[in-house]
Amino acid sequence: MESNKIDDIYDVIVVGSGAGLVGALAAASRGLQTLVIEKTEFIGGTTAYSGSGLWLPGNAAERRAGVDSGPDQARPYLDAIVGDDAPAALREAFLQVGAPMIDELESHEWLGQFYWQGVPDYFEKAPGSLSTGRTIFPEPLDRSALGDLEPLVRRPQWAERSGAEPGPVMTGGQALIARLLLAFVATGNGTIRTNTGLERLVLEGDRVVGVDATTDGGSKTIRARQGVLLAAGGYERNAELRQKYQPEVTDEWSQGAPGNTGDALVAGMEIGAATDLLEEAWFAPGLVVPNERPVFYTSVWSGIWVNDAGERFMNERLPYDRSGHEILRAHRASEVSHLPTHWVFDQRQFDNERAFASPPVAPQSTNWFDVDKFLAAGVLRKADTLEELAELIGIPAGALTKSVEQFNEYARSGKDEAFGRGDAPWDRIIVGMCGSHEDGPNPCLGVIDKGPFYAAQIVLSDLGTKGGLKTDENSRVLREDGSVISGLYASGNTMAPMTGRIYPGAGGPVGSSMVFSYLAALDMAGPNG
Repeated sequence: MESNKIDDIYDVIVVGSGAGLVGALAAASRGLQTLVIEKTEFIGGTTAYSGSGLWLPGNAAERRAGVDSGPDQARPYLDAIVGDDAPAALREAFLQVGAPMIDELESHEWLGQFYWQGVPDYFEKAPGSLSTGRTIFPEPLDRSALGDLEPLVRRPQWAERSGAEPGPVMTGGQALIARLLLAFVATGNGTIRTNTGLERLVLEGDRVVGVDATTDGGSKTIRARQGVLLAAGGYERNAELRQKYQPEVTDEWSQGAPGNTGDALVAGMEIGAATDLLEEAWFAPGLVVPNERPVFYTSVWSGIWVNDAGERFMNERLPYDRSGHEILRAHRASEVSHLPTHWVFDQRQFDNERAFASPPVAPQSTNWFDVDKFLAAGVLRKADTLEELAELIGIPAGALTKSVEQFNEYARSGKDEAFGRGDAPWDRIIVGMCGSHEDGPNPCLGVIDKGPFYAAQIVLSDLGTKGGLKTDENSRVLREDGSVISGLYASGNTMAPMTGRIYPGAGGPVGSSMVFSYLAALDMAGPNG
């Protein structure tokens, strides 16, 4: 859409305030007057909900920790697991720029130093996989450091849902967003406007020159001299788009931030941008809980997952995105429903004090799994015998009993002969979700024989959709013919991911979003930036 009326002019406009803040900071640090517009009243998006892990091979934090990683070590891993699902040029750009981006971020006073923490790569059999992982994290931050900016930062998901106060120290994604916000404001070249949503992109000829945005005061046209970066998340909270591209999945199951309705994606498509992988998401199992969206909860200790036929069909401790994809694959491949999946366990799960208290797979609030509340809401079923439990949840009793007996044999022997649960480094990483060796030779397996027995529901949740606008290695948005839409960039879940259909390791989404936001800023700044 072309427009002659201009309300404001900036060098760079960033649409969205999650990991795209890295692009905003990089642009503002290079002297570009940069505006961030955020549709909701809070900045941070889904990144603020995250554990803020960043999967970035070869960065300074890894080197300080003595981790032997870098482009040459990580390239075979990404090549093997991504394959042809995304352009190799995107992977190479990611590998080359991640480390210098961290170097630049650590040079800012408010970012400080990141630290490495050993979280295994998610595909343990792929060449180049590291059992120690490549994931780094920002340091926590005292909430008071934000001063008057503190109310702007989106609360952690568990606090937002419960209304609880998150405490005086920001951790995880909140800490990352807060540090980026402080550094961005400190440049003197950064402006943030909340409650300002993207309506459409403004064109002059074939070039994007700004945005039409909606605010409390009406509609505004804001011009960008250098370019517009679309970093507004995916479309996970848009029921119509989910039905179109992912009909088995409902937007009511997503963990994505409330504002993620695909506005930036649609705006790009309206001016001819190419798209890819719109059927994909960063999937994760979601535990159905009373009266709200499912809880991101994976890596069970005790119990098994069975389908409507009462059959176990997977390793319940797979990394969450692999787990979600496996549930979806099994559901599509069978006439038997796997949505929801039935999680069957016994009293041992409740007797293990750590079994519902291990972040990032559970809310960081105490007593969140209230058995009486769950039972009253009908999202948890309880019975004295497995046969009675099967009747309550509508699956064949004989099949459920057979599945449990077979699993118990594996638990007693310490080897899951069917699906290898407990074999991979990731299976064993979340120690608090495992039992002890008193529960058997493999603490990731636990015998199911101590009544009463329970069944909860697992649905296919996600951390956001991941398909989006096609880009080149500089984050420039492309048309179907491969030509560049001048002045338009995309990153994060608005961009078709460089990881294709897979999730390489903890922090893959946030790390890649940061890198391609950074690359967009470098391109907008030009050779002297």
